[in-house]
Amino acid sequence: MSNEPAAGVRGVTVAIAYHGRFGHTARQAEAVRRGAASVPGTDARLIAVDTVTEEDWEVLDGADAIVFGSATYLGDVSAAFRTFAESTSKRWAAQAWQDKLAAGFVNSGAMSGDKLNALQSLSVFAAQHGMTWVSLGLLPGWNRSTGTAQDLNRLGFWLGAAAQSNGDQGPEEMNPADLATAEHLGRRVAEQARRLAAADAALAADAALAAA
Repeated sequence: MSNEPAAGVRGVTVAIAYHGRFGHTARQAEAVRRGAASVPGTDARLIAVDTVTEEDWEVLDGADAIVFGSATYLGDVSAAFRTFAESTSKRWAAQAWQDKLAAGFVNSGAMSGDKLNALQSLSVFAAQHGMTWVSLGLLPGWNRSTGTAQDLNRLGFWLGAAAQSNGDQGPEEMNPADLATAEHLGRRVAEQARRLAAADAALAADAALAAA
């Protein structure tokens, strides 16, 4: 599949800003990136927020969409992610990220682990920046006798993508369905960003015709 944008429609950038300590959330972030990059015309970038650079800030400021991700610690996002969030205060004051798309993903050792609370923290953070939140867009899996742990959205979240990682296993043992769910989220965000880019192009064409 070509990753070139359609004629007349600009390419879009999706940034994945994440934090995790043991590699599980990083692997989930890579799945989000892979899903976004599968959409033609999309440049998908990974940004580890605990080592964010000036170049990373430029990517975030120029992105059409930012997908936020964090491991879940004590029922909320990590301290490192919170530090990153607080470092955006000047951008918040200027509403520099207003109208960008946003989405989120989280990971914990427990099936629940209060991941919903962490997703809500991410969505409120995005809302304070004036961003437009993109939900997961999947029905829940593994909720019938015929379902399995390999169903997409097996943990039954709507606000974003969730993963469960055993505390005694490394990221290479993560459930493939959780990674596929993260990939779905990345693809959905990129598709929404492309639709907005196409709408912008159509509006610009209409305005040019009206001015002619």
